[in-house]
Amino acid sequence: MASTDVVRTRTGVYHDSVSLMRVSRAASALPGVEVAVVAMATELNLAVAAELGFGLPPADPADLLIALRGEADALEAASAELDGLLAALSAPSAGGGGAERPPRTVRAAARERAAGLVLVSVPGPHAFAEALDAVEAGLSVMIFSDNVPVEQEVLLKRRAAERGVLVMGPDCGTAVVGGAGLGFANVLRPGPVGLVAASGTGAQQVACLLDLAGVGVSHVLGVGGRDLSSEVGGLSTLRALEALDADPATELIVLISKPPAPEVAAAVEEAVAKLGTPVVTALLGPGREDLTSVTEAALRALGVPVPAWPSWPAPETPDAPSRGNVRGIYSGGTLCAEARLVAGTGEFTDFGDDAYTVGRAHPMIDPTLRLEALAEVPPGDVVLLDVVLGHGADPDPSAGLAPAIAEAVARGVTAVVALVGSEGDPQGLAAQAGALNAAGAAVFTSNAEAAGYAARAAAGTAANAR
Repeated sequence: MASTDVVRTRTGVYHDSVSLMRVSRAASALPGVEVAVVAMATELNLAVAAELGFGLPPADPADLLIALRGEADALEAASAELDGLLAALSAPSAGGGGAERPPRTVRAAARERAAGLVLVSVPGPHAFAEALDAVEAGLSVMIFSDNVPVEQEVLLKRRAAERGVLVMGPDCGTAVVGGAGLGFANVLRPGPVGLVAASGTGAQQVACLLDLAGVGVSHVLGVGGRDLSSEVGGLSTLRALEALDADPATELIVLISKPPAPEVAAAVEEAVAKLGTPVVTALLGPGREDLTSVTEAALRALGVPVPAWPSWPAPETPDAPSRGNVRGIYSGGTLCAEARLVAGTGEFTDFGDDAYTVGRAHPMIDPTLRLEALAEVPPGDVVLLDVVLGHGADPDPSAGLAPAIAEAVARGVTAVVALVGSEGDPQGLAAQAGALNAAGAAVFTSNAEAAGYAARAAAGTAANAR
């Protein structure tokens, strides 16, 4: 049956990109639907729809674009189902006080409501104005947005230092402040360890391993992946270290970063030596400790026994010599960098990098690009993936990944998964591990152990994995 298109726009309707992405995925799964695009009619989203072959009516960025392709007799029912999904997004939450008019600016909100922190999650080109508004109002700010120019980041952080507040980000994926999780946040027990992280997934790995060992966190202060670069100079890292040093609930600080600029690392380590609170550093790089080893050092510093990190062996341990290359298909930048260092071989791609998230949701939410990459791994190679759990992430990542892993394993690919999560996460750590393992993957809660196993599998010695 020939396909047909239904394209329409709605004015005066706005929903955030993550919500609309989930609606698009749900619409794409409806019977008879081949392609679904549900997005705000920005220039980028219109270009994506045009590349898919949709004929587009005139539209403004404030309009909602709905484009469906599929069997003609199925699209009417699909459109009705889609309208229901969109209506659910617009429904007021229980007790939400729908008649209340929300403030229109950050400064207005600061005047009207008691707050100490602002979360900015808007497209990168618009994040600077909102974040600066927060800083000028005397508020700390977490910038979840990516694709923010580094010059704007430096200006924001210098102004924040003058105002005595903290800028977390841009591209700050996770934070825990006073027990409240922000961004991609795992369910963590409270405890004595404070984290300062120029890495979202790196912070999640350390915090989740601590949680699996029975140790909680006081705060997780993300500072953005570029903070320890030469351009930014560790401005927020230094401020966050001072804040945790002054926090009576923090007995130990763990500092985490992707490979930093050498001169910035030296300056930060000099500042660390002056703090009263003990600090364990995880500045990734050649010759430095991996995140699991740093976590174990933190546990020993607290006098807590180091456990055996949970893992689920593959149904069949690979033992053939020279099986092939390691292919790292990652959603977390720091996890990807760590895996590359630990494995010491292979090809690695960080699909959470800004270059891959323009116009689409982060791969911890939308697995499309990673599924496409997984489908192209040739027989004999070893594929290494991270799966990150927690609030904000895919509510059931194994639902899409497990069938793709099973297909890859069936054609001769060895699959290894680094599963980052806590036992309290809504996806269910054990359930996700079980589904991925049943699909044929070896699953590890330690990314470093997963990377080491993948390298040994590629060399045909995975049976020696601990």
